[in-house]
Amino acid sequence: MTTSQSLPDVPVASQAKMFKHGLILGLFCLGFGLLLAITDEVTLDDIAARAIEDKQNSLSQVLPDELHDNNPVTDTLTLVNAEGKELTVFRARKNGKVTGVAYEIFGSGYAGEMKLMMGIDADGKLLGVRVLAHKETPGLGDKIEAKKGPWIERFTGLSVGNPPIERWKVKKDGGDFDQFAGATITPRAVLKAIRGGLEFFAENKTALTKGD
Repeated sequence: MTTSQSLPDVPVASQAKMFKHGLILGLFCLGFGLLLAITDEVTLDDIAARAIEDKQNSLSQVLPDELHDNNPVTDTLTLVNAEGKELTVFRARKNGKVTGVAYEIFGSGYAGEMKLMMGIDADGKLLGVRVLAHKETPGLGDKIEAKKGPWIERFTGLSVGNPPIERWKVKKDGGDFDQFAGATITPRAVLKAIRGGLEFFAENKTALTKGD
């Protein structure tokens, strides 16, 4: 014959105490969750604002203020380049007319991908090129940065025909542009990226400069 043994009854006072502790814990978790949600929302807004600010700073270096009366950060167009990569094009306008555009260009340097921003006016003349990100060797490849030297400013005012597109290479490769002592791969990659950016403009000039 089997016998069953029942658990002792939990006093009502203990049950109430357990319920109270559970309620407090639940409310604490709910409050903490709400706090995290609010913090995430504020953080996301701050990150988005910082991203816009960074983009404006980058664009201001390749799209001079006197060239536009709009905000190029919010006046965008998306096109696909020759490699099938979508590019966001930032348009500068004055009195409704497109006066210049800017977009990112990419190169494969000594230490990996480099990202640059290139600005070009409606006639195809370079307004400026600036490096946004790279992993090149400090003291050598990082001379592509404007704060490290004037090399990157050499391209302002040039275009597809000045010099001819086939001359957009370092002198070591038969082109018109200086490389760095001890670092040829980095400037070679930058020039290839700029050449590709110029060709992209030439191929898409009508879409890039139309005023719609």
